[in-house]
Amino acid sequence: MTNSSQPVFSKNSLQLDVRQEADRISGWIRNTVFQDLHRRGVVVGISGGIDSSVVAALCVRALGSQKVLGILLPESESSPDSRQLAMELANSLGIDTITEDISEALKGAGCYQRRDEAIRRIVPQFDRNWKSKITLPGSLLEEQTLNVFYLTVVSPEGVEITKRIPTAEFLQIMAASNFKQRTRMAMLYYNAERKNYAVAGTANKNEHDLGFFVKYGDGGVDFSPIVHLFKSQVYQLAKYLGIPSEIQQRPPTSDTYSAGSTQEEFFFRLPFEILDLIWYGVENGYSEKEIAEQLNLSEDQVHRVALDILQKKRTTEYLRLSPLQINPCN
Repeated sequence: MTNSSQPVFSKNSLQLDVRQEADRISGWIRNTVFQDLHRRGVVVGISGGIDSSVVAALCVRALGSQKVLGILLPESESSPDSRQLAMELANSLGIDTITEDISEALKGAGCYQRRDEAIRRIVPQFDRNWKSKITLPGSLLEEQTLNVFYLTVVSPEGVEITKRIPTAEFLQIMAASNFKQRTRMAMLYYNAERKNYAVAGTANKNEHDLGFFVKYGDGGVDFSPIVHLFKSQVYQLAKYLGIPSEIQQRPPTSDTYSAGSTQEEFFFRLPFEILDLIWYGVENGYSEKEIAEQLNLSEDQVHRVALDILQKKRTTEYLRLSPLQINPCN
């Protein structure tokens, strides 16, 4: 039960004072970059997504457009929309950009080859002309299902084949795909170090706390200005900061799989506006009954989501750990 001094849980519980929050984050970025990190500016990997767009806008607000460099990091399977929207953002913010195509680096590391080798053990006819993606079962609000991953491949003729992924093949596909995020991190640091800049992180609370990031990939950054914000709160800031409407309306995606896969179908399993409120309610001690009543859900639905959040946090805890060190001998 909640205590008597706690506000009543409602659909507005995550509403920000956007001006105050934007000012607070901008001030923190300024102090962090100049005073704590002793860097001259910031690089941001911009992908046409909502998180990187908001981070870039906050950095411009904090440091000025001349001290923010946008890095586009496409590869052969990237959506064409990513470049178009990233450039639209850069133009709206007045920041310079550099494009680092990482396709050849990924080929050299065997990213595509290693991934496709695992896919062909599941779907033998798969080749480089096909597209692929990984998804989880449907919405957590509909039924209780385990987080079991499925592979969907699409032939050049548009025929889809979906199969459950065995553990060994899943691990190989993920390990190979993670070359993408780790190569992007290396390119961000190259451009940051040559200018004595810091690397801005773009992870929000959903991604960081539930483990939707790659360790030493998109998790390898110097500072994380929106890691305390739920995804739905990032959208609030985006509207206030004037992020281009096409970016605000684009379904969130990691832009990792050639067949396209939204963050919801790949990992989170329900819309952020529902996930975030349930998470906030549970985290702040509201009962599942209170949450269910305000969101017009059943207590069973809220309970399933709460369990899924707990499971994801527990199973991805190792991603958030600093390197473990042995204690010195006394």
